[in-house]
Amino acid sequence: MLHNTRVKKVVIAGGGTAGWVAAAALAKQLGKLLDIVLVESDQIGTVGVGEATIPPMRVFHSMLGVDEQEFMRATNATFKLGISFENWGDLNKKYFHPFGTTGQSSFLADFQHFWLHGKAKGIHAEFGEYSFESQVAKNNKFATSKNSAINYAYHLDATRYASFLRNYSEKRGVTRIEGRIVSVHLHANGYIKSIELEDGQNIEGDLFIDCTGFNGLLIEKTLHTGYEDWSHWLPCDGAVAVQTESVGPAKPYTRSIAHEHGWQWQIPLQHRTGNGFVFCSKYVTDEEAKTLLLNNIEGQPITTPRLIKYRTGRRKKVWHKNCVALGLSSGFVEPLESTSIYLLMNGMIRLMRLFPFAGISPSHVDEYNKQSLNEIENIRDFIILHYHVTNREDSQFWRYCKHMDIPQSLAHRINLFRDNACAFQGDGELFRLESWTHVMFGQGIEPASYHQIFATMSDQELVTYLADIRQKIHQTAQTLPSHHEFIHHYCRANS
Repeated sequence: MLHNTRVKKVVIAGGGTAGWVAAAALAKQLGKLLDIVLVESDQIGTVGVGEATIPPMRVFHSMLGVDEQEFMRATNATFKLGISFENWGDLNKKYFHPFGTTGQSSFLADFQHFWLHGKAKGIHAEFGEYSFESQVAKNNKFATSKNSAINYAYHLDATRYASFLRNYSEKRGVTRIEGRIVSVHLHANGYIKSIELEDGQNIEGDLFIDCTGFNGLLIEKTLHTGYEDWSHWLPCDGAVAVQTESVGPAKPYTRSIAHEHGWQWQIPLQHRTGNGFVFCSKYVTDEEAKTLLLNNIEGQPITTPRLIKYRTGRRKKVWHKNCVALGLSSGFVEPLESTSIYLLMNGMIRLMRLFPFAGISPSHVDEYNKQSLNEIENIRDFIILHYHVTNREDSQFWRYCKHMDIPQSLAHRINLFRDNACAFQGDGELFRLESWTHVMFGQGIEPASYHQIFATMSDQELVTYLADIRQKIHQTAQTLPSHHEFIHHYCRANS
């Protein structure tokens, strides 16, 4: 295939969440312009544990025209208002990373400066008391409507979600071909010509989307793109996952509980709870990780614990020749801030915006790779922050994380906040200023100084203003139904 050949047929290699997200997006937006084929094998299992999401998923669903109640019933979904981090900055301490805004900022200074000034004046309300989502989550409440300002995401059954999107895609003309890929054939110029299946079938295409997971069957094993390893910054390289029976009403947040050699997730769905333990094999064996997880779950296991091995990092090129890697085939940060599904959704939006209808050009490829690199590096830095900024030195794992060298881009952010309480969200970055401030405060950073604009207020004005913000949040939160009650009436699953 020459680079200027028109792109009329897209072949998606692999199913799961990544494959069907790609198919659904293309079918909805470009289905009248393209022939879209997805190849997957029922013999190949998917990772299928990415059950927590972040708010941009709602934007993606809006683009697809997905009905929220229908989607939630189909995937046994619950609502998510943020993440409770336990034992991260210190043992026996926890903090909440909420979605949404916190407090009210001024033109010259963001709210954390206001809060620090109040703290210096003896106002000891926690930073999270100025976040509506934090207080709603704390009280296990939830409600949303068309006019609601609450910011939220979902916990969902990843396997059912892939099935939901498959049904959506096939109704819109996507062709699914069952089969295991056994070889990949190239043109003379090194572009992919076709993928060959076990039954001898050859499927040709103009553009290939690699959704083959960690294997990277097209992007790496065929095109040899290369991998940039980040395990020196993110040393966890394995996870054990198990599903358990629910032991009570689902909470509207994810729990992330740090342990001696890693951390545990707890994700409540309508019909069960997803659990996992992320660990570093340098300090704990697979069997020890499995035992630790099973000793720290609530409810009876309903699946056999499953081991997943990975290496944090990224493909050196996410788009190479006529192949675009999506999801796990493009790289992996780790599930700490629930970014996996977001990355593949945004990867598809980016591809559709830069879609090479008239043929693949270096400028298309370079811009896609540049944007993808900036995005995943910013997410990488945010994840490293949780491990590195800690008072924990009670194990080799935490001592390593606390004292390791970190990317200069993250060191700058930490120093800026530690010196002057300044945080920012750069252009195109996923995590908002509030995310950085909640995690930095939560992990234990105490800024040496802050902006003095609020010193122009009298002490009484300061007390009244901050109290009003807290009171409005508290009063509104109290009017909401319980999370369990809202789900029961709004989106209770049939099974």
